[in-house]
Amino acid sequence: MQPSSAAPNTKRSVLSVSDLNREVKHLLEGSVPLLWISGEISNFTVPSSGHWYFSLKDARAQVRCAMFRGRNRSVAFPPKNGREVLIRARVSLYEGRGEFQLIVEHMEEAGFGALMRQLEQLKAKLQAEGLFDSARKRALPYLPTNISIITSPTGAAIRDMIHVLGRRHPGAQIELWPVAVQGQGAAQQIAAAIEKAGRSGRHDLLIVGRGGGSLEDLWPFNEEVVARALAACPIPTISAVGHETDTTVSDLAADVRAPTPSAAAEIASANAAELFQRLENSKLRLYRATQQQMRHLQQQVMLRRNQLRHPREQLQNRTQRLDHLEMRLFAAGQQQIQQRRSQLTVAHRAFTHCQPQRRLQEKHEQLRMAQNGLQRAMKHLLQRNTDRLNQQAQLLNNVSPLAVLQRGYAIAKDSQGRALKDSRTLTVDQEIQVQLAQGHFSARIESID
Repeated sequence: MQPSSAAPNTKRSVLSVSDLNREVKHLLEGSVPLLWISGEISNFTVPSSGHWYFSLKDARAQVRCAMFRGRNRSVAFPPKNGREVLIRARVSLYEGRGEFQLIVEHMEEAGFGALMRQLEQLKAKLQAEGLFDSARKRALPYLPTNISIITSPTGAAIRDMIHVLGRRHPGAQIELWPVAVQGQGAAQQIAAAIEKAGRSGRHDLLIVGRGGGSLEDLWPFNEEVVARALAACPIPTISAVGHETDTTVSDLAADVRAPTPSAAAEIASANAAELFQRLENSKLRLYRATQQQMRHLQQQVMLRRNQLRHPREQLQNRTQRLDHLEMRLFAAGQQQIQQRRSQLTVAHRAFTHCQPQRRLQEKHEQLRMAQNGLQRAMKHLLQRNTDRLNQQAQLLNNVSPLAVLQRGYAIAKDSQGRALKDSRTLTVDQEIQVQLAQGHFSARIESID
């Protein structure tokens, strides 16, 4: 008898190591979502590829991490061993070694990043509830006369706001609600003060805020309890926290955000400052109009006073006019007498000119004067022509080559008698003639420059 087989012939499903790692990788990546994980960096390395490889550990465990170059370029700080970080990563498996690892997509410093993440989550929550909607924002009162301020009584913020309000809106009544603006329990104090100020019914505007500081210093104004107290406050609110670049949850929940505490006081007193300015402008215009009206009335009084005359002055004017007419009458009579005398003289001269002997004498006298004038004209003409001749002779002498020679110059000529002007036309041993002011001589050229 032959023995039978001990086990039946069944088919087995066999995986390679690569297939197994691939299946596990797909299972991990498909079932675990993106995670936020905090820990300490160790074994940090950067190969030539630019990728980051490190371990993230705490007191009891560690995990391998990889952050590829396309992602690590956005990290705003240099990672190093021992630094606490907060990462957002997805779970994966390195198939080549079968090692469990995290693929990091985002990295930030642990402390600040945790606060920022908490802040963003609160903002998203309150935004979804409509706490920040512009539709629920109330307009500020036109001219607030009772202003409530919630801040630290010893900080620079309250001094700045009181100074600005005192300068721009001196008629406003200010009530300070002193609270802690940082540290443990500050948010609860701020929220309680907001509720009390709203219930008091004494105020028509509320300002809450503080000066600048770090994110941790400003954190009470990022608490949910403060945001909800501002949203529930029955009077309009202004939030003025930190500097212009700081934006807190309180700024978003309040009706109006001011970049600084001083700016909050300016916003609250804007209409008052405008009214005071309009009042000053009206006062100035009224003063100018009054001054102009007074000057006009003074001119009218002076004009009327000048028009009024005393009877004695009128009598003097009439007497003076009578004297003037008398003098004009006397002058007219004298003018008539003088005119008659002039006519008589002219007639006498005309009669005298009619005598022939007198006319003959006049003609002789005219002839003599004409002869004398002719002689003077001839002498003048002769002298003028003589002077012109001398001038022309002098000009001719000035341009004469002989005059140049008289000053010590000489004229060089070639054998044809042509004046030499260019040394390039000469040759060595050439004979030339040199003309002086007195005489001339021959010369032979030895060298040429």
